[in-house]
Amino acid sequence: MARGKLRIYLGAAPGVGKTYAMLSEAHRRVERGTDLVVAFVEHHGRPRTEVMLHGLEQIQRRELEYRGTVFTEMDVDAVLERAPAVALVDELAHTNVPGSRHGKRWQDIEELLEAGIDVISTVNIQHLESLGDVVESITGVRQRETVPDEIVRRADQIELVDMSPQAIRRRMAHGNIYQPDKVDAALSNYFRPGNLTALRELALLWVADRVDEYLQEYRAEHSIRSTWQARERIVVGLTGGPEGRTLIRRAARMAAKGSGSEVLAVYIARSDGLTSASPKELAVQRTLVEDLGGTFHHVIGDDIPSALLEFARGVNATQIVLGSSRRKAWQYIFGPGVGATVARESGPDLDVHIVTHDEVAKGRGLPVARGARLGRARILAGWLVGVVGPVLLSLLLTGMVNGPGLANDVLLFLFLTVVAALLGGQLPALASAAVGSLLLNFYFTPPTHTLTVSDPKNIVAIVIFFAVAVSVASVVDLAARRTHQAARLRAESEILSFLAGSVLRGETTLDALLERVRETFGMETVALLERAGDVEPWTCAGRAGSDHGKPLMRPEDADVDMPVGDHMALALTGRVLPAEDRRVLAAFAAQAAVVLDRQRLVGEAERARELAEGNRIRTALLAAVSHDLRTPLASIKASVTSLRSDDVAWSEEDEAELLAGIEAGADRLDHLVGNLLDMSRLQTGTVTPLIRETDLDEVVPMALGGVPEGSVTLDIPEELPIVAIDPGLLERSVANLVENAVKYSPDGAVVLVSASALGDRVELRIADRGPGVPDSAKDRIFEPFQRYGDAPRGAGVGLGLAVARGFAEAMGGTLAAEDTPGGGMTMVLTLRAAPGRPPARPGLPAQATT
Repeated sequence: MARGKLRIYLGAAPGVGKTYAMLSEAHRRVERGTDLVVAFVEHHGRPRTEVMLHGLEQIQRRELEYRGTVFTEMDVDAVLERAPAVALVDELAHTNVPGSRHGKRWQDIEELLEAGIDVISTVNIQHLESLGDVVESITGVRQRETVPDEIVRRADQIELVDMSPQAIRRRMAHGNIYQPDKVDAALSNYFRPGNLTALRELALLWVADRVDEYLQEYRAEHSIRSTWQARERIVVGLTGGPEGRTLIRRAARMAAKGSGSEVLAVYIARSDGLTSASPKELAVQRTLVEDLGGTFHHVIGDDIPSALLEFARGVNATQIVLGSSRRKAWQYIFGPGVGATVARESGPDLDVHIVTHDEVAKGRGLPVARGARLGRARILAGWLVGVVGPVLLSLLLTGMVNGPGLANDVLLFLFLTVVAALLGGQLPALASAAVGSLLLNFYFTPPTHTLTVSDPKNIVAIVIFFAVAVSVASVVDLAARRTHQAARLRAESEILSFLAGSVLRGETTLDALLERVRETFGMETVALLERAGDVEPWTCAGRAGSDHGKPLMRPEDADVDMPVGDHMALALTGRVLPAEDRRVLAAFAAQAAVVLDRQRLVGEAERARELAEGNRIRTALLAAVSHDLRTPLASIKASVTSLRSDDVAWSEEDEAELLAGIEAGADRLDHLVGNLLDMSRLQTGTVTPLIRETDLDEVVPMALGGVPEGSVTLDIPEELPIVAIDPGLLERSVANLVENAVKYSPDGAVVLVSASALGDRVELRIADRGPGVPDSAKDRIFEPFQRYGDAPRGAGVGLGLAVARGFAEAMGGTLAAEDTPGGGMTMVLTLRAAPGRPPARPGLPAQATT
């Protein structure tokens, strides 16, 4: 008998609609005439799911008694006896009641599959055994019921039932998942937006990996040797040209196809002075690759293909992305190019992608940054053409029976001299002229094979040849030098223009500027040193690069130093720069001094802003003292004056009322003065928390003394972990939050104070049913002397929430405002659990995952 097929509906969390989707599939199959039964489906009291069971044949469940309670489980024997074509079995990870045939429901399903029955089941991503630790770190809940990953992976079909976290929370708030009395607690704990988003990502990634397995199986069946790797490390080779943006975006799209893929953009500069790329374009490409989630690297190397391959293998890359060459067709006579060389030498471990772009075959342009130096390869080629070329040409011409004649011989030797000048400059051209003159004299002017010349005309021809050769070599070399100098000046002006613009716009920090200097000149370390006086020691104001264990603390220790004024210097290590590079370096040094001054001015401006804020606080404090403090004082004064009056005989009830007014005014004064003093301590930075390990249920109840009895419901589970807090600061913070919630809650509404554990954090939530606060004002309500709307009861100076947040941050926690489901506002106070304490395992989230 053939084994049955297993279809699984996979979801990220309870309530996404797995069972509903499974039942919808069942109705479609029944309409097509499939013999289908419901072996076990749990609707959890959800009306829409229960309605979907109508019209489907259901197998009677088996009843089992355990510890005095009767439970129902799937009757495997009844399903086998019925022998349908398809059976619906909900909750794949369910643990059976002791006394059942198997311990786990997936084992029951395995028996049905072995009997040739197709099974449709459901499971949540958090129940997969391999993800238990990950789910616990996200939600703080350890899953008690799990299923081996292999069981789910062996399924013939896996369908992801997806739903956004916002949609799940709306379904929860509408009562479509849990009973109304559990909604608030569930939304505050397991069904938080962050938890649901993380679980959704886990589900998507797990299904993506499963798709990868299907693809590998397909290729194996069709004898496809190459394998698709889900996670890649892609190196993008940049030249500094405009095509780099296209390559980066292409690599990012390639990386997006596999989870965990990484993009590394690398620019390889030569070590002979300024880099050969536009700093402005490189800066744009650096920003682009970082915005796309990749990293930018700068490498020094004269052999571009070797340096690129060495970098790629050093970072364990799997792919290299290069652009099609910008060289014109005739330029390939100088070599195959970087792309072809890298592809040839990459070997089987690296895939090389050559990407087309708009700059293909438009020419590489002039070497922008290499100055007048032609490079070793070109100089060597010039000497070979200038010295070896005439010798080979002489052998060729002497081997001919009827030569082209002396005039043509002179032109051929002159051509070699011009080529030598173009390649190697003036010296190879002069050497070519000298060698060519001697060879013309020895082999081609009568009498041959001697250095004597019998005909005066031939003497004139040789002299003219030498003069023309020297003149042409000089002109060609001068033109080449002028071209390189113009290109260099263009590169310098571009660097300085971009540098000045970025500094003036305030876009460059000192560290970024020093890193730019290091990359531009190909140095190892760059440091900006300063000192207070001529005899004072040097201090480092900023640094970029690696010191290799030897900190650069004096300009004398550097390979290059550029003074900036009398008491500042820019120091570089790595190599000695040529004189022409120091002009640009001087501009960098001056800009570094400007950036340093700007940063210090920004710091002073920040301190001035703090002083101005302090003045504003003091002004507001005076206003509060003149108004909010005078009101309770006036009440106290009036009550005391009335009691001291001899003209009126007060009854005991009247005296009690006046004394109560005095007590209420004094309490109000005490609260206002306490908040003012707390705010003053926070503003001056004198709050020093005394952190110790404390139970929340020891502190939170003490903070409720200032609110009316019955206005607050407290829900602090006993199994919460110990928190590391300052009890006094926490009590003051919670008291302000609770008083604020009670103040804005409507009459008859109760404020809920609950706590829960999430991993290494403990959250205290104070939820009210007041008017709430729009998202645009949620941060502003925590500022001092800010009040949103009108307080319906009591008055205040708007310091309660500011003090609460200040104390929370002083203890290493956070305080934020959220909307209460159904209306109102919830203050979420997050605290750190004590180190070494195991996270709590509250019952509700565990129930939410079954």
